[in-house]
Amino acid sequence: MKKILLIEDDVKLSENISEILTLSNYNVIQAANGKEGVEKALKEKPDLILCDVTMPALDGFGVLHVLSRHPETYSIPFIFLTGRKELVDLRKGMNMGADDYLIKPLEEDDLLNAVEIRLKKNDRLKRSLVISGTDINEFMQEANKSDLFNLTTTGRDIHHYKKKHLLYSEGERPVYVYFVITGKLKGFLINEDGKEFITNMYTKGDFFGYTAVIEDINYTESVQVLEDAELMLIPKTDFLQLINNDRQVSLQFISMLSHNIREKEEKLLNLAYNSLRKKVAKGIITVIDKFKEQRHGKPVIQISREDLANVVGAAQESMIRTLKEFKTENLIEIVDGSIYVLNENRLRNLLY
Repeated sequence: MKKILLIEDDVKLSENISEILTLSNYNVIQAANGKEGVEKALKEKPDLILCDVTMPALDGFGVLHVLSRHPETYSIPFIFLTGRKELVDLRKGMNMGADDYLIKPLEEDDLLNAVEIRLKKNDRLKRSLVISGTDINEFMQEANKSDLFNLTTTGRDIHHYKKKHLLYSEGERPVYVYFVITGKLKGFLINEDGKEFITNMYTKGDFFGYTAVIEDINYTESVQVLEDAELMLIPKTDFLQLINNDRQVSLQFISMLSHNIREKEEKLLNLAYNSLRKKVAKGIITVIDKFKEQRHGKPVIQISREDLANVVGAAQESMIRTLKEFKTENLIEIVDGSIYVLNENRLRNLLY
C-alpha cells in the first residue's frame, strides 16, 4: 500500500482528502502544518506528498525547500494544493522542483488521477535506473514507458568492445554518456610513479561518464574494458536535454552522484586507516557486491590479481600473501585462478 503524506492546516479539507485517498487504498498520514509535515516526511519516508501552499509558520514553499535538501526526501513526488488566488505564485513552486499542483476546491477525479500518475511515473523511473540483472529488452520496454525513452531508446547503436580496449583517458573531453548492456569495465587513475588505482567498476545496467558531462569538465578517470562489453553511447547533448527538462530523471542522477561520492569516501577511509587484511577483505567484498557472480552457489571473483590489487590499493605481492592467509583460515578458496568466498559474513566484518 502506497503511503501519502497530506500537509494541510484546514482540518475539514484534510479529513475529506484523507477519506478519499483511504477509500482508494492509500495509507494517508496527516500533518496539520508545515513544521509537522517536514518531521513526518523525514520519519515516514512517504511515496508522495500533498502539501498546502499557504500555512502559518512554514508554508508549502518552505516545506519543499527543506525536504529538497535531505537525501531521504528530495526525490519524493511533491504536489501543491493551492487556491486560485495563489496561482500567480505557483511558478515559484514549480521552479523549486514541485511535480504538480491541484486547485482547491478539489475535484475527486483530479486528485486521484494526479496521485496515480505521479506514483506510476516514479515507480517506472526507479525500475529503469536500478536494473539489478534485468534483461536489457525488459529495461528498454520500461524506459519507453517513461521520459527515459529519449535516453535509452532501442534505436541507438550498440557498440562492441574487446577486453583491454581503452574507452577513454583521463583529461579527455566528454562526448558520450555510457550505458553498459553486457561486460565489465574499470575506471582507474595512474599516479606519478605509474601505479594504477581502480576508482570504479562498471557492469550490466550501469551508467557512467555522466559526472564529467553534468559538470562540463574533462573526464577525471580513464576507463578500460575488463571483459568483452556491449555499450550504448548516448550523446551528451541528448543526455543534457533530458536532465534539464525532467526533474525526476535529474533527481535520480543526483542520487547516483551522491552514492558515488559516498563510495569514494568509504574507499578513502579504508585506504587511510584499515590494516592490509581489512583492505583486502574490503576489496573482495567490493568486487562480489559489484559483479554479483556466483558459481556452485558461492560468490566468485574472476578478475586478474593485478586488477584486484588495484581495487584494494595495495602491492600485488602483499595482497597475494593476504589471500593465502584467508585461504588458510577457510575464508576463501582458489580454484583455477578464481577466488571463491566461503565465509562472506566474516570477511564483511573482519576485526583486524
